[in-house]
Amino acid sequence: MSYFCAMESLWDNIFEEDKKRIDFLRVELNRHNHNYYVLNSPEIGDKEFDMMMKELEQLEAQHPEWDDPLSPTHRVGSDINKSFIQVAHIHPMLSLGNTYSIEEVGDFMRRTTSSLMGEEFEIVGEMKFDGTSISLIYEHGKLVRAVTRGDGEKGDVVTDNVKTIKSIPLALSGDDYPEKFEIRGEIVLPWNEFERLNKEREFNEEPLFANPRNAASGTLKMQNSAEVARRGLDAYFYYMLGDGLPCDNHYDNLMAAKRWGFKVSDAITLMRSVDEVDAFINKWDVERKNLPVATDGLVFKVNSLRQQLNLGFTAKSPRWAIAYKFQAERALTRLQYVSFEVGRTGVITPVANLDAVLLSGTIVKRASLHNEDIIRSLDIHEHDMLYVEKGGEIIPKITGVDESAREIGNGPIQFVKHCPSCGTLLERIEGEAAWVCPNKYGCSPQIIGRIEHFVGRRMMNIDGIGEETAGLLYEKGLIRNIADLYCLSHEQLRVLDRFADRSAERIIKGVEDSKNVPFERVLFALSIPYVGETGAKKLARAVRDIDTLMAMTAEQLVEIEDIGPRIAESIVEYFAEPVNREIVERLRSAGVQMSMPEDVDDGRTNRLEGKSIVISGTFTHHSRDEYKALIEKHGGKNVGSISKKTDYVLAGENMGPAKLEKATSLGIEIIDEDTFLQMIS
Repeated sequence: MSYFCAMESLWDNIFEEDKKRIDFLRVELNRHNHNYYVLNSPEIGDKEFDMMMKELEQLEAQHPEWDDPLSPTHRVGSDINKSFIQVAHIHPMLSLGNTYSIEEVGDFMRRTTSSLMGEEFEIVGEMKFDGTSISLIYEHGKLVRAVTRGDGEKGDVVTDNVKTIKSIPLALSGDDYPEKFEIRGEIVLPWNEFERLNKEREFNEEPLFANPRNAASGTLKMQNSAEVARRGLDAYFYYMLGDGLPCDNHYDNLMAAKRWGFKVSDAITLMRSVDEVDAFINKWDVERKNLPVATDGLVFKVNSLRQQLNLGFTAKSPRWAIAYKFQAERALTRLQYVSFEVGRTGVITPVANLDAVLLSGTIVKRASLHNEDIIRSLDIHEHDMLYVEKGGEIIPKITGVDESAREIGNGPIQFVKHCPSCGTLLERIEGEAAWVCPNKYGCSPQIIGRIEHFVGRRMMNIDGIGEETAGLLYEKGLIRNIADLYCLSHEQLRVLDRFADRSAERIIKGVEDSKNVPFERVLFALSIPYVGETGAKKLARAVRDIDTLMAMTAEQLVEIEDIGPRIAESIVEYFAEPVNREIVERLRSAGVQMSMPEDVDDGRTNRLEGKSIVISGTFTHHSRDEYKALIEKHGGKNVGSISKKTDYVLAGENMGPAKLEKATSLGIEIIDEDTFLQMIS
């Protein structure tokens, strides 16, 4: 008996030590995240951080009973789809009144003086970040809910996505925060992350994000929180609400929030006169160009919370705050020449090459003209003086021509008729503005582009081959198509310029590892026109293997969900080319996955086939994400909103009243989770 008691005591001690270590690692990793992403002053290197994270992951895997959704290990997000429920804001999120002149800001100061009956007041000046508004609710120092602005009265709950943003504290530092409070801020996409994403999209010939604001807003509403985590969002906070706030003024409350771990802009300034406000505007109209994130103005707020309450609100905005909007940045520069560039799919893109000009903190030398129609609509002539704008956008945009500066004899820009690379006569895509080079298998930029696409991270993820290396391998005759990658040897790579043993080994290993990439990503990597990442997943699950896909007709393909006539025709045309079928066979022989694994459908049924189901509320037996996975596993379809086509509403506790009312009015059956589990069992 004493032996068993001793063993039990030993296990208790081990468990207690594991729990202490887990708690310690969570605190330390959160602190290091804050130092890196908020304070920009890391104390440890990436390797040490990664080792601590791996240790925590291992301990949490051994002790699932101690799982915490606010653990640093959960910041990577989930790849399980989810819909967003809507909740009402505790306090409406109103918009601010806008002004575009310093004089109007002065009028705001005078109106405030008058409304306060001559009482003195302080003004807090802040940056107006150009992103998407967010409201965070904290209880007992922990993040419990994140809600978008929505229509100002209610917004979407995006807590899982917000948890992936490393500059947002999941648990607060200190001990002087209220038991429950709301803090509002702006989710932004930093310039460097924005440029990185657009380079990826440009490489994949996907539409570019127009500006960081749109990119941040779209990212926050993505159904895949793992992809949200990858995009590198950031956040700044600017207002706190609730009972028991630490101070009776806005400025000191934000300083307290900064102590608790929130990212508050260093630009925040306390002012007492119109002259100080003018100086603040003049300073940041210049300095904003050096900030790491997009801004479109400044915000001025009355500091005292008592005075804010006395000033009150209009129907749309608070009387105690105003936004000053910067003018869009615009420059006039000379066009040197227009170059025509060939993309992976053969589309010809005209690019304006300009005399260098400074815009929004970066030197602009090139700007896409997109297609022939835009050149015609702007009436661009050789060596014209062109207006270039950024405003809140990082992508330079040609917005006009100074015709008065046009030199006599300079003719209009002529779009090329032949491919600038291989000389093939161009073809116009019916119904589109694009011209393409039809020489898909003999035009070097298209071939190199397909190789670059194939090795990309979201495709085959072959490390060590970027744009420059792909071009070098093609130039040296080592690669003529994607299948040639699997014939590369260490000796061939080692003799190339700037290639060391390590670089060669890295590529060879990347090629070998790519043989384990799942079939759905292989389909995406093949560069079938119009087949994107999502389409490739739908195709892979529907057809199961490459042979079935190659044998299908356009009529059969359009029966697959989300595969329209254009995509279907493109797939048929792609596999009608002998060279593509040869590449597929060579990839298959090399060991690349050309079918779905046999066990991918274990446990799948068709019990919910053809049924559209909306999930609402909170559940006991499974999470919302688990229920969504079960719906798909049994042939059903998850939908985010109720309509006449909805078959069931799977309702948990706290089902949204609007959804309940709509489902009832449409006569849609509402089922609880026990009923649902019986349906699929």
